[in-house]
Amino acid sequence: MAADVPAPDVMPLDDAQRQAMVMAVHNTLDHYVSAEMAAQLQADIQQRLQAGGYDEIMDVAQLADTLTVQLQSLSGDRQLQIHFSPQVLPELEAATPPTAADLAAEYEKSRLRNFDLNRVERLRGNVGYIELYGFEPPEFVGDALAAAMTLVAHTQALILDLRHNRGGSPATVALLCSYLLPAYPAVHLNDLYWRSEKITRQWWTVPHLPAPRYLDKPIYVLISKDTFSAAEECAYNLQVLKRATILGEHTTGGANPGRGYRLGDHLWMFVPTGQAINPTTGTNWSETGIIPNVKVPAELALLTAHLGALNRLFDTQPEGPQLREVQQSLLMVERQLNQKRAELISQLKRPAANPDMGEE
Repeated sequence: MAADVPAPDVMPLDDAQRQAMVMAVHNTLDHYVSAEMAAQLQADIQQRLQAGGYDEIMDVAQLADTLTVQLQSLSGDRQLQIHFSPQVLPELEAATPPTAADLAAEYEKSRLRNFDLNRVERLRGNVGYIELYGFEPPEFVGDALAAAMTLVAHTQALILDLRHNRGGSPATVALLCSYLLPAYPAVHLNDLYWRSEKITRQWWTVPHLPAPRYLDKPIYVLISKDTFSAAEECAYNLQVLKRATILGEHTTGGANPGRGYRLGDHLWMFVPTGQAINPTTGTNWSETGIIPNVKVPAELALLTAHLGALNRLFDTQPEGPQLREVQQSLLMVERQLNQKRAELISQLKRPAANPDMGEE
């Protein structure tokens, strides 16, 4: 039996292919959420094409990267992206509903990742901790999220770690926020406007939940440069509502949902076709990203939040065994944070290895 031939990482282009791909990107921008910005982007592409700005690009991956940089630089939208696929892309359109077998396969993949609920635990001093790697659909993650909220229900502060979270379902963002906000009155969290249908979908907290709400206790949300899209929305919602303290790094700003478009056998494009609109601010985080209340390197965010929670508990805790646990935990976490900070500073000061010399 012949061995499978690996898909090529480099796929050469001729002039006709290059022009066809550039024009496919140009035409697909018709779906972009901002008609005004789409026209600017299309005019820029036309100008570059006529000036021979793409003539020296000789492979598909390089063309995808170049167009992505150009589109993002002009629009400021980090979600506008063109991708190269070494494998032939399927013909399936985004509007095609998934089959029962497709849904079952997706659920199984999600289940094996524990629905992106990576860690749930009680930290020292009775501080709850939930690490989420993504926002899987509520029909997938709902039971697991209820179990997580049940586990942390009796803690006295909660850290929600979204540092490695790249987004997902806005419905699950609303579900998680519902656990952190009162049942009544319902809270209007976010709107999503879709240009093609000219409709707005509202997202509100839900009145009934299968696990206890986490109320009247401090919440800390950790973010990093990797936090994106729906994860940014979650942090933004809680920050605007003054329900959480946001710690970590400034995010890039992925506020506009959309879909992928197949441009050919090996090229596809993600186009934001909708826009998030916060009902309180009247805008979103696409231009600013999420600006943390406490700016700290992502590596130090967890210990910084844990120490902040313990300090707050120490100031409000009555005399007794729990106060002693908080005090002991505070000293240990402060020591760990100082050690971690010193290690990080040492790494930053360490000179880069010379590529021409082996390390001793």
